[in-house]
Amino acid sequence: MTRTLHLNAFLMNTGHHEASWRLPESDPYAHVDLAHYVKLARIAERGTFDSLFLADGPQLWSNLAQRPAGALEPLTLLTALATATEHIGLIATASTSYNSPYNLARKFASLDIISGGRAGWNIVTTAGAEAARNFGLDAEPAHAERYARAAEFLDVALKLWDSWEDDAIVADKAAGVWGDDTKIHPARHQGTYFSVAGALNVPRTPQGYPLLVQAGSSEDGKAFAARYAEAVFTAQQTLAGARDFYADLKARTERAGRNPDHIKVLPGIVPVIGSTEAEARAAERALEDHIVHEHGVARLENLLHLEPGTLDLDRELPADLPPESAIEGAKSRYTLVVELARRERLTVRRLIGRLGGGRGHLTFAGTPEQVADAIETWFAQGAADGFNIMPAVLPSGLETFVDQVVPILRFRGLFRTAYGPRRTLRGRYGLPRPANQYLTPAPTLV
Repeated sequence: MTRTLHLNAFLMNTGHHEASWRLPESDPYAHVDLAHYVKLARIAERGTFDSLFLADGPQLWSNLAQRPAGALEPLTLLTALATATEHIGLIATASTSYNSPYNLARKFASLDIISGGRAGWNIVTTAGAEAARNFGLDAEPAHAERYARAAEFLDVALKLWDSWEDDAIVADKAAGVWGDDTKIHPARHQGTYFSVAGALNVPRTPQGYPLLVQAGSSEDGKAFAARYAEAVFTAQQTLAGARDFYADLKARTERAGRNPDHIKVLPGIVPVIGSTEAEARAAERALEDHIVHEHGVARLENLLHLEPGTLDLDRELPADLPPESAIEGAKSRYTLVVELARRERLTVRRLIGRLGGGRGHLTFAGTPEQVADAIETWFAQGAADGFNIMPAVLPSGLETFVDQVVPILRFRGLFRTAYGPRRTLRGRYGLPRPANQYLTPAPTLV
């Protein structure tokens, strides 16, 4: 079967580059402007993207001086975007650490019904003491405990999404029978972290349940993805590293008893596009020139668990950084940043410049053809099933990608020219509609 490239638009206020809001074209208030997000969603849908994605966290990110901070609650925003679009999938981050399974399962089921089967959930465990303190905890739970809670959380959510059989609604007006109670299956879950008795108060959705997405690349994260995830957003800096991650995750998925074709790996890429390579490099430098380095130093010291004032802009990272095993939050991002700095012998100043565009995701400056070449190479050489497109500046970066890169990918036969008959997000990703766990019908594509 011919593989099809998958594209997801990762939308972040004025763009992924931390200095994007300072450009003359940018609206510093875009992060709370519904019209801005409607425009972005429609651009991505014009490019026949599989999906769009909104990141989120239960804490105030960064500081107000650095970049636009605060964000609209993503499930609320995606519900609005569902009414402004027809085809594109709608993926939101939601934490298993600071939600309850019943309420979150209901919200995602509602979005899936409202959108006609286009909902996706990026499952995160949420690292960081700041978020923990917003929920009455003195410190974040341990890494392994967060993933154990996440596994039980998802098991409960799956029970809830399956608690209605597809034909539970009878709607027999003549007989006066609206539904069949024998086709309702209460969760009856009693576990380590959760106790949930009843059935969900929303019927089974067009997809059965939302597309399950995961973004952690630690050992615990990869084990969780192999068991549950259907799409994985990952940060990879090199083709070799991406190929290793791809092969490892596919093998883990197969060992978990799942079809490895049913998990799609999408590395992030931050494309900066120009009509010539020199023009693209100049645009990249212009963004780097707008970085306020004191913000970058503070953020880097926090990520590396260093005391304020430890880092020197014009020196490399200290040799005695703590090992990944000592890190409880954001393990995979910690390792990626340290390995990038060591491999390329970057000073702190240059490292901040590299991280300013994509926080560790691959940044690529070049012509539309060069961007398409990079995407095709990774796709053809077993490093990706598609890409998480992270424009440095929005909306212009997304418009340029859709208008100049997507036509090249289509011409090369890598990407769809139009949305096909499968209307759900699972259908876009070539995934089957899951069978209800209380029944045994064969899964079908939707």
